[in-house]
Amino acid sequence: MKRFSAYFSWVIVLVVLAVLFVPAPVSAGDAKSSALKAAQAEPNPMAGKWLRPDGGYVLQLSDVKTDGKLKAAYFNPRPINVAKAEWRSIAGRTQVFVELRDVNYPGSTYTLIYDPEKDRFEGYYYQAVMKQTFDVFFERTN
Repeated sequence: MKRFSAYFSWVIVLVVLAVLFVPAPVSAGDAKSSALKAAQAEPNPMAGKWLRPDGGYVLQLSDVKTDGKLKAAYFNPRPINVAKAEWRSIAGRTQVFVELRDVNYPGSTYTLIYDPEKDRFEGYYYQAVMKQTFDVFFERTN
């Protein structure tokens, strides 16, 4: 009986150690959630050429820096001067802000959030001439 008791004690110790040191399995939902959080915090997925399908406008983002700086070019279909472009992480989501300053674009802005599930930017376009805001989205073209 003493031998059984000692054996049983070792089994309990091993079970406790296994519970403490063996990682719990990760469900597919948890793995996807972790990947989305990483993609949202990582600025690189935003680099590329993006098309606003409702008018053929193109936003090209490049040279994304970890300090929130990036280069942006905007085409309608010809180049429009970009006065300011930056990105930041807000509540784990990547936001891009672009300000246009050119003929017919006196301070028009885009405020966009990257959606990694759809691989697109969604947000608002403020049209400064008309003083109106529109819901917009950009899809990746490359």
